[in-house]
This record gives sequence, C-alpha cells and structure tokens, in this order.
Amino acid sequence: MRISAKGRYALAAVTEIARSSSKNENISTISIANQLGISKIYLEQVFAQLKKGNILVSEKGSRGGYQLAQAPKNITVWHVLMVVENALMDPAGSSVEKSAPEIAMAMQALVFDALDKSIRDAMTRVSVQDLLDFAEAQRGEQAFMYYL
Repeated sequence: MRISAKGRYALAAVTEIARSSSKNENISTISIANQLGISKIYLEQVFAQLKKGNILVSEKGSRGGYQLAQAPKNITVWHVLMVVENALMDPAGSSVEKSAPEIAMAMQALVFDALDKSIRDAMTRVSVQDLLDFAEAQRGEQAFMYYL
C-alpha cells in the first residue's frame, strides 16, 4: 500500500476543515492552501474528488467555501483515502500461480488478504475527529513548550 501526496493532502485538508467546522464557517481553498502550504490549484483538484465522494460540501459566493458533509467523527481515514487514491489497495500480483498454485493461494489467503484487512481495519478505526483531537493536543504541547 502506498499513500500518495494527494491522499496525505486530502487528510490534512479535511482535518483543517474540521477545525474550522467547529465555528460553523465555510473555509476557502485559499485559506486552507495557505494554512497547510499546499498549492491552491492542486487542492482544488483534491476538493473536487472529496466533494464527489460526499466528504465535502461547498457554497459559492462571497461567503462561500467548504464544510464537511457530515460530522468529523463519522468520516474515517479509509473513506477519505478511498475517494482520492486511485489504487490504495492494489491486489497483490502472483509470482508462482502457474507453477505452484497452492503456494500462491496460501500466500494470498494468509499474507496478502490478511494484510489488506489489517490496513483497512486500522484506517476505519481512525476518524477525522481523531486526527483533529490529536493535532490539537500536539498544538497545545508545542505552545506549552514554547513558553517554558
């Protein structure tokens, strides 16, 4: 499994929107791009996918911007990544299927399928709210360390 820059940016942006959502405000692409140091144009492409995947909703106009489509506790890392990643869980290729199909089946069942399930389970246990809570705790620790 490989998570691309697009996947990492999507998670960061959704977490940043969750931070602003607590104030019930729309947040602009420019604001998020500046906050996270991400290209606005690239972020707009990511947001188009997140909107299509029902993770974000948008509003046009002078007070427009983005909000989460649902509460951060209901959006999992798995959902975000599945929306923006083209090949998050590529099937494992077989190397010995023709010459030793029983070994290929054993590897698939005991290694690759089990690994895919573990990764999926781990990512479905972590919500955007969990990411936000952890980030806020880190922010608090950094502020504390700054004033020491």
